[in-house]
Amino acid sequence: MEPSNIAHSVEYIQPVLGWLQILTLSLVQGLTEFLPVSSSAHLILVPNLLGWPDQGLAFDVAVHIGTLTAVVAYFRQDIWLMMRDWTSSIVTRQPTSNSRLAWWIIFATIPAVAFGLFLNNGLEDALRNPLIIAATTIGFGALLWWSDVKGKQIRDEYSLSFRDIMIIGFAQAIALIPGTSRSGITITAALMIGLTREAAARFSFLLSIPIILGAGLLKTKDLIESSHPIQWDAMIGGIVLSAVSAYIIISVFLKWISNIGMAPFAWYRFALGALLIYLFI
Repeated sequence: MEPSNIAHSVEYIQPVLGWLQILTLSLVQGLTEFLPVSSSAHLILVPNLLGWPDQGLAFDVAVHIGTLTAVVAYFRQDIWLMMRDWTSSIVTRQPTSNSRLAWWIIFATIPAVAFGLFLNNGLEDALRNPLIIAATTIGFGALLWWSDVKGKQIRDEYSLSFRDIMIIGFAQAIALIPGTSRSGITITAALMIGLTREAAARFSFLLSIPIILGAGLLKTKDLIESSHPIQWDAMIGGIVLSAVSAYIIISVFLKWISNIGMAPFAWYRFALGALLIYLFI
């Protein structure tokens, strides 16, 4: 998920969802979460186009669980190796490439967490304006395209330095601005510092795990504290559909990205931003 979706006001809960809405929004979340196209823009656009009310906090929790399940399942071997070597390195003081990568994910997450706490004062809600989202969708789409053209694309994720991961970490913090796209801005930053397309995407997806987990826990806390009823069929449907669609997207994206590049996603963002401007200006 994008960090811009971490905060969600409890009063917007809509406990009764039809299966068409469950299916559509689950697929939208799963398909756009890991592509550099901004899931927040889609989750604003789709309900507005179809005349649907806000899907509610419970459903947000469900699709967070689904996308988290997908990325953990896909990178399960990488995660195991990083956890094993990270734990061992604390004891032996002998780092490996996997333990360093684990540390880099931890350190790169800190800026987004700090910035997220700052935005929790209500500024994030003020930024959830369709025209702001349109501007960030177009602007960061152009930056994504530029980084793909200008980046050297000669490094992998294991070559990252502390300076590199701070650049990517602060880029991820910018994604708290709706429409930026968490995956889009982190891939952009990674391409700028010389990573290949596949390495940039892999690190971006691994970096999403603590962010999605943290956001899901915050939303779960709000859900537990809420007195609203839970529509369990929507929850289960959201988890399964978003997980399956997100897993497929991760697999296909990593397989094709070296050949297709970022231009198709940039052009798509331009069209999406223009549509938002047309609908909401």
